[in-house]
Amino acid sequence: MAIWGTGPGLQRLAAVNHNILGRRFIVVAFFFFAVGGVLSMLIRAQLATSHSAFVGPEIYNQIFTMHGTVMMFLFAIPMFEGLAMYLLPKLIGARDLAFPRLTAYGFWCYLFGGGIILVAMLMGVAPDGGWFMYTPLSSRPYTPGINADVWLLGITFVEISAVTAAVEITVTILKMRAPGMTLARMPIFAWYMLVTAGMMLVGFPPLILGSILLEMERAFDLPFFDPTRGGDALLWQHLFWLFGHPEVYIIFLPAAGALSTIIPTFARTPLVGYRAIVAAIVAMGFLSFGLWVHHMFTVGIPHLALAFFSAASALVAIPTAVQIFSWIATLAQGRPRFDIPMLYVAGFFIVFVMGGLTGVMLAMVPFNAQAHDSYFVVAHLHYVLVGGFVFPMLAAAYYWLPHFTGRLPVFKLSIPAFWLIFIGFNLTFFLMHLTGLMGMPRRIYTYPGNFGWDWLNLLSSVGGFILTSGFVLILVDIVLQFRLGLPFRRDPWQAGTLEWAMPTPPPAYNFAAIPRIDRRADQLEPHRMGAEIAAGRGYLGFTRLGRQETLGVDMMTGEPDQVIVLPRPTFLPLITALVTGVVFLGLLFKLYWLAAAAALCVLGMFLLWPLEIGQKRDTGPIDIGEGEAVPVSDEVGASPVWWGTLASLAVDAALFASLAFGALFLLVIAPGWPGPQAGAALWPYAAAAGLAMVVAALVRRRAEAVNGAGGSPMVPVGAALLLHAGAIVALVLLGFNLPDPTAHAAGAVCLALILYAIVHCGVGCLLSINTMLRIGGGFVSAIRNVDFRLGRAWADFTVVTGLVALALVLGVPAMAEVLR
Repeated sequence: MAIWGTGPGLQRLAAVNHNILGRRFIVVAFFFFAVGGVLSMLIRAQLATSHSAFVGPEIYNQIFTMHGTVMMFLFAIPMFEGLAMYLLPKLIGARDLAFPRLTAYGFWCYLFGGGIILVAMLMGVAPDGGWFMYTPLSSRPYTPGINADVWLLGITFVEISAVTAAVEITVTILKMRAPGMTLARMPIFAWYMLVTAGMMLVGFPPLILGSILLEMERAFDLPFFDPTRGGDALLWQHLFWLFGHPEVYIIFLPAAGALSTIIPTFARTPLVGYRAIVAAIVAMGFLSFGLWVHHMFTVGIPHLALAFFSAASALVAIPTAVQIFSWIATLAQGRPRFDIPMLYVAGFFIVFVMGGLTGVMLAMVPFNAQAHDSYFVVAHLHYVLVGGFVFPMLAAAYYWLPHFTGRLPVFKLSIPAFWLIFIGFNLTFFLMHLTGLMGMPRRIYTYPGNFGWDWLNLLSSVGGFILTSGFVLILVDIVLQFRLGLPFRRDPWQAGTLEWAMPTPPPAYNFAAIPRIDRRADQLEPHRMGAEIAAGRGYLGFTRLGRQETLGVDMMTGEPDQVIVLPRPTFLPLITALVTGVVFLGLLFKLYWLAAAAALCVLGMFLLWPLEIGQKRDTGPIDIGEGEAVPVSDEVGASPVWWGTLASLAVDAALFASLAFGALFLLVIAPGWPGPQAGAALWPYAAAAGLAMVVAALVRRRAEAVNGAGGSPMVPVGAALLLHAGAIVALVLLGFNLPDPTAHAAGAVCLALILYAIVHCGVGCLLSINTMLRIGGGFVSAIRNVDFRLGRAWADFTVVTGLVALALVLGVPAMAEVLR
């Protein structure tokens, strides 16, 4: 505990331990859930009667927008992030996550970004264009204040947390499992989280890009979404729903993972169809990215495309059904025992299946055309999200709460709470199917009294308040468990997963020794294993040099291949997040000089992060217990840092693909292309920039080779720095020779592509500086060469994306002429 623990008082702000950070994510997410619940009550109070004067249209639009924004971005995703951060290391036999400081930075970004949005609401300038922020409503002519800017910048700030969590989860699952835990032996929850993290790596960049482009349009009048100047408002919908529909499954899959863990425990039998479920969730992950036009059936999509997306929307029901029938089969095969978590599992089955059936209805184009933008869609959305996330999360809360508290529930308030939630929910949202079929449109703040909607809306509002009272009882019940629950020794549910083989509440290091896993990790014996682990029988059952050590394994076989030394508590993540917040506040209040200065400070902060990480001498294999020895991760090619870099590049690649998609979409669809022409003036600068990037990548490879041969790599690393700086100069000159980017979207798109290349060359410069500092500090050798591998990977990625960006800048006008 002296090594792994976090100090008291202000030292808690420096915490990087996943137990602390996971709990913080969950607590803050529950707070935002309460905020969203209060907002939903205000919505139902307004709609309880026709011609209501409870709030006016401006306030209602802010309440409605904030309700969706809080529930989708500030509650659902952070809640499962927190659960994953807390549970995953315990389930797979690790002592912490792969990048603890990145987890801390993500938490502070989530807290500060959500705080910006919440303060804006309290000051009356909350977003008011809907949680989907459709253009042109959210463009400056129609939303001239800072309301839309709050959403665009605040949500982008929060999304930093989601992306860092995706990288963290992916690398932790792949590289930090207990020895012997092959992919085929992973607990099913880890499979769910691995697929979810992969979806997040690819699914969040389109929204981040769309937010950046819309903010650039609002701040600098770049017409990406203005059809009068070569833009197209539908581009925003495509980018938003490229994120938005996969997000439904990003929210559902962790909840389904919790169900796949809870149901076998209470059925007292192993999960039926483990491999089928793994195949189903992988299929769902892929299919979810082919459904985004499901939300755009009425915007004028060609009929062939409508048929494709309608079929894909129905097809995704198959992997969902595989999981549901597997859970039913598990219950049928076992000897189920009834307890509080199973109440909410039963509620899930009823509510989610109803939502899935209405989803198949909406996947059919003729029905969708009738029900689109009606309250039928609102009902479907809530049946899917509340049924598919909230009910499973409540089951998970009661299942894993003893792990957090070390106490068992004694007061059965959760039983009446369940019935209040179940009855209140169905009373609220089932009736919305009827109002929708009767023609009530969504997103309205009042309605006439002669359409027969009044009594249905009044009952929905009554149901909403019943639902809220159920959640209040849940809160009281949880508080009572923390205060008065009965202590227990270990594994109160007789589960088969590894998290119950440790003391509760868990120590900062999780496992005194890391066990070897010889079977599927949901069929273990935690009660027996717990005593052995506590006695230090296993891997790393000792301390060494005061370091926080855990094991890394081969991705496929699960055999130990490295010792991972994790960083100690530090204030750097908090300080970096605070300065990042200054960047977003500077952009929000149009203080661009402040945003630029803060951005430079953030980059400087990130340069400080790795300076003291690593070792200054080669050690070779070191003892890990059980008669085995492996090297430290600094001396291994497939280290967590390397795989984290590849995961980050996947995010970057998805962002660039979204930008290229936007350019080609406008080229083909938007009116008035190709716009003003720059002629041959661009070619010399483009050629110089491309050549500099190519040579920089070659020089980075040369630096890696020189270091591997035992020579001094300072000169080639410095040359790569100068070459990337030269590429930036050429790209800036290229940007100055573009046609006016405010006159036509073609110029704006070309400017965005050039800025993308400039940012990547700038990061290449920073990586070269970091490598030189690490060389000077003695953290690099022929074996400890991860800095060179990262620099080479980034330089290669910069070349590929930079050349494609330059090709688009030079080729888009010519392609537009051909199409015209």
